[in-house]
Amino acid sequence: MNSNWDLDRRLNVNGNNQGNNRNGSALGIALVSKTFNMKTYKNLYEELISKENFSLAYRKARKGKTKKDYVKEFKLNLSNNLSALRAELNFHSYNPKPLETFIMRDPKTRKISKSDFRDRIVHHALVNILEPIFDKIFIHDSYANRKSKGTLKALQRFDKFKRKISRNGKVNGWFNNNQVKGYCLKADIKHYFQTVDHEILLKIIRMKIKDARIIWLIKKILGNFERERERERERERETRNVECPSAISLRNSLQMFILMSLISL
Repeated sequence: MNSNWDLDRRLNVNGNNQGNNRNGSALGIALVSKTFNMKTYKNLYEELISKENFSLAYRKARKGKTKKDYVKEFKLNLSNNLSALRAELNFHSYNPKPLETFIMRDPKTRKISKSDFRDRIVHHALVNILEPIFDKIFIHDSYANRKSKGTLKALQRFDKFKRKISRNGKVNGWFNNNQVKGYCLKADIKHYFQTVDHEILLKIIRMKIKDARIIWLIKKILGNFERERERERERERETRNVECPSAISLRNSLQMFILMSLISL
């Protein structure tokens, strides 16, 4: 490819079409967003703790949960509760409450750590400020937790790639004409949210956000999750301490067998 190729003339194949007229469909691929530049943002904190932003954050946090007891309780003294939260953030005295951890099966078994309702309001208030900034740099083919995206859009995009690889069905499958010949990679990062490196995450955020108070709040929130991770590691250590020696030996032997099998491939 010509190294002098003008990125502005690349047929709008980059995926982010929020205000940039990029639908990511010209070549059926998604490139790195051209909108990721060194533009930085300062003085965001006053907007974050504004009354309007917290009213919006409260409405988002309660969505689909208005019948929950904790929402009803918070609503009984709504104005004072929101004002108290804003004051805590304003004077840097805010501290998140400990997370509530439970197991969910949907059908995959997941360990969920749930924040207190007041803390979820703070999360929404923060996202209201950061989302418009970072959404611009996401590639087109990122569909989770984004406006105008979601599972249906992802399926429609997959169908487009499917038709492209099969030349609109002209390439038959391996066994019969009702199949589509091609490959699809399904992958997952195990325990991503539990193991993501917070220092790297903060480094990425600092590239765009130069408001020290916003960074302080993000570190507060991440610190709460880090304390939960440490509690989980402590519980795991306690569990290992009560394992019988034979069980430990068997587990280590199995791990060694798997490792040697992979090496021999």
